Amino acid sequence: MSKIYISKLANNILQEYLQNNGHIIKQINSKASVDPAIAFHPDIYMCNLGEKIFHGDPGLLLPDYPGHAIYNGCSTGKFFIHNLKITSPDLMNTVDKLNQIKIHVAQGYTKCNCVVIDENSIITADKGIEKSAKKAGMDVLLIQPAQVNLKGYRYGFLGGASGKVGNSIIFNGNITNHSDYNIIKNFIKKRDLDLVYFNQYPLTDIGSIIEDPKS
Repeated sequence: MSKIYISKLANNILQEYLQNNGHIIKQINSKASVDPAIAFHPDIYMCNLGEKIFHGDPGLLLPDYPGHAIYNGCSTGKFFIHNLKITSPDLMNTVDKLNQIKIHVAQGYTKCNCVVIDENSIITADKGIEKSAKKAGMDVLLIQPAQVNLKGYRYGFLGGASGKVGNSIIFNGNITNHSDYNIIKNFIKKRDLDLVYFNQYPLTDIGSIIEDPKS
């Protein structure tokens, strides 16, 4: 049994799946004066660092980007990817204490843009993240963008529509409609992980599905 942080607005089908598999759901409510489209997103308020969850201070978040992306770094447990110019000092200090390898990218919504597969592997639609992560020695699958729903925006991101829970990569919605579904599936299966998805509704960005490794 583990604790899962998830948007209060996440589809009931996903929430019921997690509960039926013995997980404890911790719903994220709007905690700060940020864009309403992302105000319920867990990855705006916390960062999964592999060994632990870093919980940020909602009071430090600003209404506009990049001021509300200061905790939206992507950690694989080994690597920490973010626009290091905007990373919260407290988060950066924790990353340093965990001796994670820092990778600077231009994108501030880094976790939104990355599906963490294992400590060396990610999936992203961001070419800048792909280039920097590969240069650092990571395995990166670059996919086509703009195929994820996010209310209030033209599109969301696959990282924000997914999360690793146990040995499964769970997608919030129907990943089979993504044009790169087959290569996504193969990239995940090659690393001995399972795919879970829900064909009842479209792939939707909810700010990541975050499992607490200590729960």
